[in-house]
Amino acid sequence: MLADLPESSTEADASVVRVLSYNIRSLRDDEAALARIIRACAPDVVCVQEAPRFFRWRKAAARLAHASELVYATGGGTASGPMILTSLRAHVEHAEDVLLPRTPRLHQRGLATAVLRFGRARLGVVSCHLSIDADERHDQGKLVLDRLAALDVPHAVVAGDLNDRPDGRTFGLLAGHLQDGWAVRPWGREHTTRLGDPLQRIDAVFATKGVEVLGCGVPMGLPGVTEADLRAATDHLPVLAALRVPAA
Repeated sequence: MLADLPESSTEADASVVRVLSYNIRSLRDDEAALARIIRACAPDVVCVQEAPRFFRWRKAAARLAHASELVYATGGGTASGPMILTSLRAHVEHAEDVLLPRTPRLHQRGLATAVLRFGRARLGVVSCHLSIDADERHDQGKLVLDRLAALDVPHAVVAGDLNDRPDGRTFGLLAGHLQDGWAVRPWGREHTTRLGDPLQRIDAVFATKGVEVLGCGVPMGLPGVTEADLRAATDHLPVLAALRVPAA
């Protein structure tokens, strides 16, 4: 049994917020298994990558939110894949989707961003899915940091599929400015590639310096998260983090 991860809570001086990052492969796999995993993680915020973005994508996003007992905040087709879902605990102060400069012959990329309030704690959120091209990816990493600064909040998270490993240039760029959740307080499983694939950590949750990381990793062994569902839901494994965010 996986060790307990702190539950969500709101206190006078801080709020504990559970953030889940998950590449859902455009809902091409078992949606029921995906929703069961998300519900078992009990997140306050879900940073989705590869959300549906074409025909009737809003309907698909609403269906996933309902099945996961969450609500849609922003992103999806308007961010070219990244999306943010939240629990009813979150108050959305601001949400904005950003399309990134596109390199010819490569996929359009974007960011889903929001400023959320949990009690007196305010949290900026950026959901991202970076390029498979190393140079474009590094440029996008810089733009993620720029967008994070533009949110103008003291505490924030970046979560997503980086298409880069911890020893890579772009992963290192983000880890040099932000806390890498797994490196700070490892919990659960490290590697985020599909079970049976080569072991890699290419999905991550980062936090600004004032946020306390209480635990971060793949929730294998968490009650309600089964290996069968992880295999059926999508081709990535989710990353779950518990963060203590100081009050404003």
